[in-house]
Amino acid sequence: MYARYVSSGGFGAEPVTEADLAPRLVIMRDLVRRFFPHDRNAAVLDLGCGNGVLLLAARQAGYLRLEGVDGSAEQVAIAHRLGIAGVEQGDLFGKLAEKEAGSLDVVVTYDVIEHLTKQDLLRLMAEVSRVLKAGGRWIIHAPNAESPFFGRIRYGDFTHEQAFTRQSLAAVLRAGGFARVACFEDAPVVHGTKSAIRLALWKLMRLGLRFFIAVETGETADGIYSQNFLTVADR
Repeated sequence: MYARYVSSGGFGAEPVTEADLAPRLVIMRDLVRRFFPHDRNAAVLDLGCGNGVLLLAARQAGYLRLEGVDGSAEQVAIAHRLGIAGVEQGDLFGKLAEKEAGSLDVVVTYDVIEHLTKQDLLRLMAEVSRVLKAGGRWIIHAPNAESPFFGRIRYGDFTHEQAFTRQSLAAVLRAGGFARVACFEDAPVVHGTKSAIRLALWKLMRLGLRFFIAVETGETADGIYSQNFLTVADR
């Protein structure tokens, strides 16, 4: 499946030019702006970087020390064709093994950990913790099992092994030694009129979802209802 991750046709059209990355770039620029350190010389490793769109967004924001690795030769070939620097093909664990302890400021796994078994996720967590500096950050994007529509993401990719809630993922990360864990909804990013309308409608719809949960369970605390969610874990 990973050998033909792009050509299998199950994951959207293949980007041909940088302009084709525009919708994803909006999301990645927002992620970089909100969660990357201010220091543009921070060492960043993107595990499972795909076609390198996050690295492109970070480089455009002025970050200098960027690396990405992905197991799909097709994804890496797209990155190279688009001129996105720092992307190489390889095994995630192999790449981590090359890194010295405490050598990285940021590790990103965007749409990655859901592809791992529980045992491999624990192994990954130990390695990420090892290579991060004290105060370093792990940024995770994954399917949100708290969403009533999470099955669309969880089962939308044959290679997915699991999904998470903020409680389950935070518990794993804290058990792995991460001191601070925060989870964030995957709300629409405003970059024009249509996205502003989407955000307004999303806020209205999530009120209904919150009401549904309150009626069923009696719980009044707010939740995270988007189909994916972001987690930021600081070491």
